[in-house]
Amino acid sequence: MDQMSLQTLLLVMPLLCYTTSQARLNGSPSRSQFFKRESVSLICEEDDSSAGWTFMRNTSRETRAECGANWGKSSSSLCNISYISLQDSGVYWCESRDGSTSNSITITVVSGGAVILQSPVLPVMEGHDVSLHCQTKRPPSKLPADFYKDGSLIRTEPTGHMTIHHVTKSDEGLYKCHISSHGESPPSWIYVTEKPTTTPPSSFTSTLSAPSSSSQPVLWFVSLICPLFLLVLLVLLVRRCVQMKPKADEDTGEHVTHGITYTDVQILHHESQQQLIRRSREFPQEPEIVYSSLNSTFTPSNQ
Repeated sequence: MDQMSLQTLLLVMPLLCYTTSQARLNGSPSRSQFFKRESVSLICEEDDSSAGWTFMRNTSRETRAECGANWGKSSSSLCNISYISLQDSGVYWCESRDGSTSNSITITVVSGGAVILQSPVLPVMEGHDVSLHCQTKRPPSKLPADFYKDGSLIRTEPTGHMTIHHVTKSDEGLYKCHISSHGESPPSWIYVTEKPTTTPPSSFTSTLSAPSSSSQPVLWFVSLICPLFLLVLLVLLVRRCVQMKPKADEDTGEHVTHGITYTDVQILHHESQQQLIRRSREFPQEPEIVYSSLNSTFTPSNQ
């Protein structure tokens, strides 16, 4: 395994080991409008129960109020509201200890009116059907009703039910209904989300997607293995860097083994002074001889 492969794995592994905590809030019954004194249960469908999800809401009287404090009764992943009142109208969501939030839903409580519009409390995906029901507080509930979108009449249904087939983004808007001699419902916004692409996800994308509740044992196992695997990769990377250093030193002409440097040493043998004296005695040098000529001339004296 080369250094580049190790570095790539070190960068990718945190993404593979990282899982996000997600939650989805829903209501039972799943509608956004309620008559006074009805009951509703909020359900936080969570992927990670250890994240500590709680129910929160904003109303006209309070902000970021937690279920169980001054409203509702919390039990595990449920928050029950019995005898709902006008003060319970507001926006609700789930929130974890680390600040992550779920989707939000809006609940409207009708106090004086006698008609509500039963519409999906969650966004509707493109291509799906949407059913709307104009309901009275007291029977009979299957009465002719007029349905409106953004203030314009869509049509009149004899039984108070209207179905929108294969919704598109253009069907998103503010809806309400009206029943003669009973009154008009409050408006409710219907959200439409885009249909996801049909391209099959790759194995890498599937790993990064939000896990289901059935994969909790696998996630627990991965959370233990990932740190150990990252440590092994780090050790391999360090060993690889150490092994590459001697190879770089060979290019400079030096031999390095375990921190010891070897070089070529040549010892030149020089004659000592005593050897020079001994050599001069055995082979004395001839003294320098100077040759010259002498001429002698005898001259007799006169007596």
